[in-house]
Amino acid sequence: MVKIHFYIRFSTKFGQSLLLSGNIPALGNKQAGAAVLMQYLNDNFWYYTLELNDTDNLPAQINYSYLFKDVNGAITEEWNDNKTINLAAISTPEISVTDTWNFSGQEENAYYTSPFLQVLLPQSKNAAKLQPYSGYTHLFKVKAPLLKKDEAICILGSTGDLGNWDTAKAIVLQKESEWWTIKINLSNADFYIAYKYSIYNTKKKAFVRYEDGDNRLMYNNNGKTKFSILHDGFIHLNTNNWRGAGVAIPVFSLRSNKSLGTGEFTDIKLLVDWAKKTGMHLIQLLPVNDTTDTNTWKDSYPYNAISAFALHPLYLNIEQITPKENTELLKKIKEKAKQLNKKTDVDYDAVLSFKWKAIKEIYKSQKNGFFQQKDYRKFFEANEQWLLPYAVYSYLRDKNSKGKEKTIPYREWEEHVAFNATAIKALASPEQKHFDGIGIYYFVQYYLHVQLKAAADYAHKNGIIVKGDIPIGVSRNSCDAWMEPALFHMDMQAGAPPDDFAVRGQNWGFPTYNWERMKKNNFEWWRRRFAQMSEYFDAFRIDHILGFFRIWSVPTHAVEGLMGHFVPAIPVHITEFAKNGISFEYSRLCQPYITDAVLEELFADKKNLLKAFLDEHTEGTYTLKKEYTTQKQVEAYFAAAGGITEDNVMLQSALFTLITNVILFEAEGSEQQNFHFRIDIENTSSFRHLNQHTQAALKNLYIDYFYRRQDDFWAKEALEKLPALKKSTNMLICGEDLGMVPGCVPETMRILGLLSLEIQRMPKQLGREFFDPASAPYLSVITPSTHDMSTIRAWWEENREKTQRFFNNEMQHPGAAPYYCEPWVDKAIIIQHLYSPAMWSIFQLQDLMGIDFKIRRENPKEERINDPSIARYYWRYRMHITLEQLLKEDDLNSELSSYIQSSGRNEK
Repeated sequence: MVKIHFYIRFSTKFGQSLLLSGNIPALGNKQAGAAVLMQYLNDNFWYYTLELNDTDNLPAQINYSYLFKDVNGAITEEWNDNKTINLAAISTPEISVTDTWNFSGQEENAYYTSPFLQVLLPQSKNAAKLQPYSGYTHLFKVKAPLLKKDEAICILGSTGDLGNWDTAKAIVLQKESEWWTIKINLSNADFYIAYKYSIYNTKKKAFVRYEDGDNRLMYNNNGKTKFSILHDGFIHLNTNNWRGAGVAIPVFSLRSNKSLGTGEFTDIKLLVDWAKKTGMHLIQLLPVNDTTDTNTWKDSYPYNAISAFALHPLYLNIEQITPKENTELLKKIKEKAKQLNKKTDVDYDAVLSFKWKAIKEIYKSQKNGFFQQKDYRKFFEANEQWLLPYAVYSYLRDKNSKGKEKTIPYREWEEHVAFNATAIKALASPEQKHFDGIGIYYFVQYYLHVQLKAAADYAHKNGIIVKGDIPIGVSRNSCDAWMEPALFHMDMQAGAPPDDFAVRGQNWGFPTYNWERMKKNNFEWWRRRFAQMSEYFDAFRIDHILGFFRIWSVPTHAVEGLMGHFVPAIPVHITEFAKNGISFEYSRLCQPYITDAVLEELFADKKNLLKAFLDEHTEGTYTLKKEYTTQKQVEAYFAAAGGITEDNVMLQSALFTLITNVILFEAEGSEQQNFHFRIDIENTSSFRHLNQHTQAALKNLYIDYFYRRQDDFWAKEALEKLPALKKSTNMLICGEDLGMVPGCVPETMRILGLLSLEIQRMPKQLGREFFDPASAPYLSVITPSTHDMSTIRAWWEENREKTQRFFNNEMQHPGAAPYYCEPWVDKAIIIQHLYSPAMWSIFQLQDLMGIDFKIRRENPKEERINDPSIARYYWRYRMHITLEQLLKEDDLNSELSSYIQSSGRNEK
């Protein structure tokens, strides 16, 4: 029999408790619901004693962790730091472990994610031979992720066996996985024992310094019948955190001498060379998943993926996979590349049209031997779960296409509208006559994988990590929605409420997630998604992380984001109106408010044209005719009524405005009992035409609805999803937490250790016009612009008054601001960001090139990647110089390198 005493340092309040979970039945087999309740010892410790019999069929090693249970029953698990007990090596009848809670949000935990462990702060692989357990009474374990070259951890303490604080007798620890460990015999020591970890220089064989803070204390004397393990968490060092710099650019925006009208995965290696040359440690890409839906430029939107797993054929370097003996095709590829590379931007249609013609020719010549290749077989077997359905989906989409821009959604296919795994697998059989229509997608995906993996491996060898981007949604015409429709709410569309960049809101068109269904299998779809992404990426940006708290949900009958509301959300019950002194009238508050006065106010001389779409009632009031009551009905009418004319555009916009002229949306199925506020009610004429008392009362209720009642509810929603998702991957997770940010978001992200996104032009603090980079939290990414914004130079010219305030107040320069963003201005903003305390300063490549007058693009407006206010935007921006040329720009490169070096962001 062995008895194990667990002690955890943790202070709790009344009603709170600690639980213990481990990989044996007595500790719940790592199932949170079966974890054992610990006992309160004192203000600083909880404990639990476990007795194990020799007949319990125990593993050689117990892995365990702690959970915190709040008064409301919410469970929080500490972040895994591999707490272990080596039962096979310990022979004493009693074991005592004293542990430190590993808070998920502790900054040092970031250094144990894969980008740091494998690339940025690689651990020594030549570990010293570990000590045996016999002859020792104590095992000390501590983490120290930011040691410099030739540094190790040592220990000193108040007893002779710990050197009696004599730095000449410091005991050096050994590296064991992520822990520094040492076994010591303290059987003759007097307790209490005070001790500290310290830094030791292994080259000079000399003590360097003690850790900061108070002494650590050890209370119990073992004797010879007990072995003690101390998991002491992180060494306490008040030193500078690791900080790095990076560059952001979509793959399609890259330009090289060998690319074909668009950036390709093979171009990433040149970007890595440039990043390394300038002292950067990260390259950030936009999503690279396949978005082929309409077979037109409309598919250039990289966030509308038809597969959360498949890569986009756009990025395939076809020259690299063309057999050398096919000289005719190689000649055609070079000629076409020369033609397409002359274009300023990506010609999406032309590039893909040519690539697919070439791919079909290459596939035809290689297919006989391709499917027997060992590396391909390995790839297929590892990815069959998504690859086979994706290939069949793509084949069926092509088969059901009716020409250019005539692809039809899977819901309208002649066959296989409903996914059936058995039927789809049979359809994909190599014996089928149509197999080439499926096999070609295996072929393309394999070579995309090879090229992207090679680029990622090259980055790692050069000390650069690759950061990807996970879109918040997938296309409603996607393979994922076809395969697993129950995971999505197909009757709703994801989007975003209005902001300065999109005053009518955003409607992305994606179906929203059925989180309840996803939770039932522990978010298996998301875990598969993360696992596949980790093949290529070390870190990733969660697009619109606010969607994990609540999503802006737009009904499918709507076009504009203004028609949405947050889901889930606690609605306003009908009784609340009376309690707030509001006379509730359903037709007045929940239906479009249209009167002669409204028509005159909004549309003046065009109002009579609108009346053809309205039914007139008494006293100058109107309702929309039943065939025009939704925005989708209106859009369909004008699409069929002569196309785009000035009058049609005006009328459609006017009718959209009338449809949104409401105060409340009825909660579905509530029978007029529950309601959600329409966003931005003060800017509706419906609100302005109410009396002042009703306006004030509605405004108070509106503020409560959006900014008070939801916060705890939304935090709970996020904490039911994000911890499980974070636990499923060791990539570094960065959240895009922009827009209408609930008050609970910063704290939730802090306690989960997720990096936030801080943008100077988009302050999160009310009352601030700009965010100060010097105030960024360490666990954050800071940037002066993103792909959804104008670049620094273009922004400088957009609003003269705002630019002037920025120049005087943020840059601290007196006088008039330069009319154009001169290189020194761009440079000053970049340097300001480099010196921020944020872990990462990441810049769009356009902004970095802007500091050099010789190579910056003449017109900065041509450098914008996306404009969110335009629903169907053509994502086509491309560098105006090649990466090869950029690598030769010594003045720019040395200048950037010096700034990065001086700011402390070029640490090895």
